[in-house]
Amino acid sequence: MTTGSAESAVLAGDVLIIGGGFVGLALACALARSGLAPVVIESADPRQGLDRGFDGRASAIALSSRRLLQHIGVWPKLADEAAPMRQIRVSEGSSRLFLHYDCHEVGDEPFGHMLENRVLRRALLERSAELPDIRLLAPVHLARLDRRPEGAEALLADGTRVRAPLVVAADGRDSAAREQANIRLTRWSYRQTAIVTTVEHERSHDFTAHEHFLPAGPFAILPLLPETRSSLVWTERADRAPMIMAMDDAGFLRELRRRFGDFLGDVRPIGPRFSYPLSLQFAAEAVGLRLALAGDALHAMHPIAGQGLNMGLRDVAALAEVLEDAAGRADLGSAAVLARYARWRRFDNALMLAMTDGLNRLFSNDVAPLRLARDLGMAAVDKVPPLKRFFMRHAMGVVGELPRLMRT
Repeated sequence: MTTGSAESAVLAGDVLIIGGGFVGLALACALARSGLAPVVIESADPRQGLDRGFDGRASAIALSSRRLLQHIGVWPKLADEAAPMRQIRVSEGSSRLFLHYDCHEVGDEPFGHMLENRVLRRALLERSAELPDIRLLAPVHLARLDRRPEGAEALLADGTRVRAPLVVAADGRDSAAREQANIRLTRWSYRQTAIVTTVEHERSHDFTAHEHFLPAGPFAILPLLPETRSSLVWTERADRAPMIMAMDDAGFLRELRRRFGDFLGDVRPIGPRFSYPLSLQFAAEAVGLRLALAGDALHAMHPIAGQGLNMGLRDVAALAEVLEDAAGRADLGSAAVLARYARWRRFDNALMLAMTDGLNRLFSNDVAPLRLARDLGMAAVDKVPPLKRFFMRHAMGVVGELPRLMRT
């Protein structure tokens, strides 16, 4: 791995990855594992994301995503700091009806793990540094990107030129590479805001993830290590969230306890609060001329099922497999190679976007007939083992056509 860049240098790689976040670095590690040489450019200093207070967020890593991280050599660097999710409990308001998942009903593996984002970021950077075929240029500004039928070239602000047959846009929701390619984007706001913090509680969470539905949106309590800490993702109406964020510590604690309850004993925030608006968006096409979109550049969804990062990692595993199979036999940026990736991801991404959107619209209201139907539906699923096992496998990310890197 090379950090920084050489003035006026010309670098050649098999794939140019724009964006050195979770998706970009995971893809680089997957490609290097296959013998390909990726070049990653990132505008921010990667070391800034390693501080505990950088964003205060944690991510759910589904079983299939954990397998990917294991295959690319990242999981051993973070396994000791990952909290397994062995149970999931879904409930609504004050209803006594609920849906309870236990991973032992479908095997020996947990549904997934919860990780602080800074821990995953550090592990990806460490693994990238161990792989000599990865060139990480950061922090660096992309001045111009040219994609032509014969190949692609990026001009960096310091004069460095990077050439590759394929560009992967892993540069987030506001992807400049997607915009440059004139790929149409569909987007809508949920008029909701996610308030994120870490809390400490008296009793062990017993490695159970709670999804508690309230009229304003889901209130998720997700297990961290040690067992008396949890990550909180509190969905609130967009017009109320600024008022809650502006409260002093005592006021915020009162609001938090009112929603959290006392099932884990006394609870208190132990980290800073963060908030971000919630929306859904998806690109009309996953590929363009010598271009593939991945992660949030391709799709971004509501956090209701904790699947945003997992879907980005499924993009990584699928694209890495497509490029590995084509290496040495085809032009990696050709339309034929990219068409396979686009076909593979189209149905999977559309299904997850529709599911998360539908769940949020179904549960984020207080309409009495819908509330009754929801409660009865959850209770019914809880009593039908085959259906329940299907939903549990879906939570693990092991449903559908899995790329090789996500299989056992």
